[in-house]
Amino acid sequence: MKKLAVYGKGGIGKSTTTGNLAAALAGMGLRVLQIGCDPKADSTRSLTGGVGIPTVLDLLRTRREVNLDELVVKGACGVLCVEAGGPLPGVGCAGRGIITAFEKLEELDAYAVYEPDIVLYDVLGDVVCGGFTQPIRQGYADEVCIVSSGEMMSLYAASNIATAVRNFSKQGYAALRGIILNAKGIEDEDALVDRAAREIGTDVVYRLPRHPDIQRAESLGKTVVEAYPASEMTAHYRALAKLLVDPPPFEP
Repeated sequence: MKKLAVYGKGGIGKSTTTGNLAAALAGMGLRVLQIGCDPKADSTRSLTGGVGIPTVLDLLRTRREVNLDELVVKGACGVLCVEAGGPLPGVGCAGRGIITAFEKLEELDAYAVYEPDIVLYDVLGDVVCGGFTQPIRQGYADEVCIVSSGEMMSLYAASNIATAVRNFSKQGYAALRGIILNAKGIEDEDALVDRAAREIGTDVVYRLPRHPDIQRAESLGKTVVEAYPASEMTAHYRALAKLLVDPPPFEP
């Protein structure tokens, strides 16, 4: 079982990338579990027809005991979907929702029951603290990818995420696989991201271009992979999926 955490600044296209990656991986014949680790609980919407699913925290707020099939929803392409959720507005810690969700999934033996080939954690990276570092520091993820554009705040968040990963990697936790450029079309974007990657000490593992099929698919409540299987963007997501399931090149 491979476990990959996808981090990035809010609004950068992290969930869009993760959902399409999940659909592409499922299309390769892999059993995929996607866990949304954002209080907005919108990570898996493109896999569930644009409709939100019950979150772990929402269910646990109503009663103490929940069943595994209430937490895990089968979405498009057969992707298994979970949303951690967050606290009520103005109450509690958003990061705590991630910790609670992970604990409940382990308590119910979710990984043994569903036997996923790959687990994708979709994690908000604006604030790298508390529960938001859970996929890194508790050994849940094997690797971390950072979704970023060439925008300054996106690259700033990428640097903070990379620092957190390096700090925890000393304890044998997740390693940084690299940056996924999700292009916004700004001037000199490739050069800006390349320079940031060098400063961070990592690579740009893939470059996703801007494409109108992304917005078209989202308006349908679907991934590009599901809605437009012959799209140029679907080819990109499939290439990224293949890249990420293959081991990174050995560096002596």
